[in-house]
Amino acid sequence: MRKFWVAGGLGAGMLFCLLGLLVIGTYVAAAGLAGAGGRAVGLAKGAVPAAYQSLVQKWGTLCPAINPALLAAQLYQESGWNPKAQSPASAQGIAQFIPGTWQTHGIDGNGDGRRDVWDPADAIASAASYDCELAGYVKKASGDATHNMLAAYNAGAYRVLQYDGVPPYRETRNYVKTITTLAKSFEAPTAPVAPSRQAAGAIYYAQDKLGTPYLWGGNGTSEQGGRFDCSGLTKAAYHSVGIELPRVANDQWNAGPHPKRSELLPGDLVFFAHDLNDPRSIHHVGIYVGGGYMINAPYTGAVIRFDKIDTPDYIGATRVTSDGAKALPTADAA
Repeated sequence: MRKFWVAGGLGAGMLFCLLGLLVIGTYVAAAGLAGAGGRAVGLAKGAVPAAYQSLVQKWGTLCPAINPALLAAQLYQESGWNPKAQSPASAQGIAQFIPGTWQTHGIDGNGDGRRDVWDPADAIASAASYDCELAGYVKKASGDATHNMLAAYNAGAYRVLQYDGVPPYRETRNYVKTITTLAKSFEAPTAPVAPSRQAAGAIYYAQDKLGTPYLWGGNGTSEQGGRFDCSGLTKAAYHSVGIELPRVANDQWNAGPHPKRSELLPGDLVFFAHDLNDPRSIHHVGIYVGGGYMINAPYTGAVIRFDKIDTPDYIGATRVTSDGAKALPTADAA
């Protein structure tokens, strides 16, 4: 395998007052929730495209070293859920197996008598099976079994055994951190998600842009008259507090864990999709400010403004973390 890769009914004055209280309240909430613990299990609603959710859930429990969220993170990092993906190095399919590795480790996941690298039913099963094989090879190494498995995936089982754990290679350690961090964006939280301490600054930035006309593809540059589209605004808002998000809304979705609707805090990114079972269909993003409202750049002809989030196309939210953002693809997409 390869490693890569509406405005509401509140008046403007009341909303500004509410926003000021909520920005301050972000830190109060942080103090109240910072001690919340517990490890998430299962898959967050909408985190995995519906076409692959049952496969990831099934094969993600194949051995103790993996779980569905971790398997989802690997598949997302490899191909972005594209079953037809092919790299310049000939890595193929949703799990990005190179032909030689597929010949050795590919399995018939759906029992149809064929091992097809382009069939997600076979490729997802094979990715989980390969992970578990690697975990078996390095089971005597010291340290976390999942970290050792991921290190073996990146650097080879021999190196993990040689160093009795994750080897001291920057690439390997970054890979382990990337996948374990991404996994948090696929987990269904079983306890309140830790609040973001950069949220207030991101809201402050977005608030300052209220009334600015929308521009498709806008990044807020001087050449563009300081105008934004929806994901350009959220990217710029978090850039202002030192967090670099991808340019496209459906990539920003995986920048951290997914709080429930009842657990939203100011600064969370809120997302809207054509298909509530498929995060690849996300078409809009805003910054939550509390009280059921967000700041967003809605569409051509509108200005950056407050809108309600409770609409039929609301798919969920992401609490942005610095590590979560760093684990995401960095290439801008059109």
